[in-house]
Formats: sequence, structure tokens, C-alpha cells
Amino acid sequence: MTDTATANPDLPRLETVLDDSGRRIARIYAEALLGVAEQRHQDEVLLEELESLVDEIFKAAPGAQALLSSHANSRANTAALIHKVFDGRASELFVDFLLLLNGNDRLDVLRGVKAAYRQLYDKKHNRVPVKVRSAVPLADEQRERLRHDLAGVFHCTPVLQEQVDPELLGGLVVQVGDWLYDASVRSELLSTRNQLLERSKHAIENERDRFRSDG
Repeated sequence: MTDTATANPDLPRLETVLDDSGRRIARIYAEALLGVAEQRHQDEVLLEELESLVDEIFKAAPGAQALLSSHANSRANTAALIHKVFDGRASELFVDFLLLLNGNDRLDVLRGVKAAYRQLYDKKHNRVPVKVRSAVPLADEQRERLRHDLAGVFHCTPVLQEQVDPELLGGLVVQVGDWLYDASVRSELLSTRNQLLERSKHAIENERDRFRSDG
């Protein structure tokens, strides 16, 4: 089998240490891939391809990753499968990277590579993940206004991670790191309920004190 690092000298050959830290191994590969992708001005393309493979293909076909990383298949057969599936459909760099992982028997770290690559890419481009929960899907205008407002406050490029949560009843909840903004209808109702309970408590206590004084 042709060594992929020799076939593509731009992609460094990585010797990984077989230990228990899969995330560390994945990060090493992600750093190397991002470095080469930046040199070729393909860093965003590679991010999209990694996310498409892990978040779409693997999700739609749960056995796909197991098939790729199975040691029951020879490296030659897996390489042929990679060429058949990805040639002409993905960038040459992405195909070469998959072949590199295959050559080192590390296709099992693809999910970790995707996560580490995303983290490294976001840090370099000042992209900050923002968790957004809303009772109904955000409208395009609402989404863009939210991005604009967050960019102004946090001086970053916000990356919205949207989740629909009908229990919120209306409005939305936005979280950036430890910062939380809750403008949901449910939160407002709970706040109103607490205020009413507090007022009722004070009223009862005042009435009790008056009753005692009258007695």
C-alpha cells in the first residue's frame, strides 16, 4: 500500500502514541489538518466536510463509522472504499486525511477530530458558541438580529446552537459561556408567580400581626 504521507508531502505523517487519551490523539490530528488546510486556504471547507461526515453521514448511517474503522477490513480494502465514496465528492485534502487515518488505523477518532478541529477553528476566528432555546424555531429576521446584538456585546462572531423547547411557552433563553439571558414566557410566569406568592406571604404576615395586636 502506498504511504499517504509520501503521496501527499504537504500532509505531515503523524506517529500517535497508543494510550487511553483518544481526545489527545484526535487533537494532534486536528491541529495538523488545520495547519495544512490554512496553508491551502481550505480550513472552512475542511470544517464543513468533517461536520458533514460526522454529523450527517454517521448520523444517517450509524454503521458507517464502524465499517470504516473496522479492523476486520484490510487497510487496502478500506482505502478503496474511501476512494469510491469520497473521490470527486470531497476535497483532495479531505480524502488524503482519511487515507492517513486509515494508514495509521485511527479512523476511530474521526468524531474527536471533528470536535477538536471545530474548537481550534472557532478560537482562531473568534467564533463563540451560543446556546439558544426557543419555544418555536427562530425566524430568519430574529436569528440575524440576535447574531448582530450578540456580536456587538461580546465582540465576536456568534455561532448559534438552536434548540426548540416548547416548555418555554414563548420567548427564548440565550447562553454564552456562564452568561445567561432568560426572556422566556415561562420565566416571566414563574417570576410573576413568585412575586404574587411573596406579596401573599407579606399580606398574610401583616394580617396575622394585626390580629395579634387586636387580640
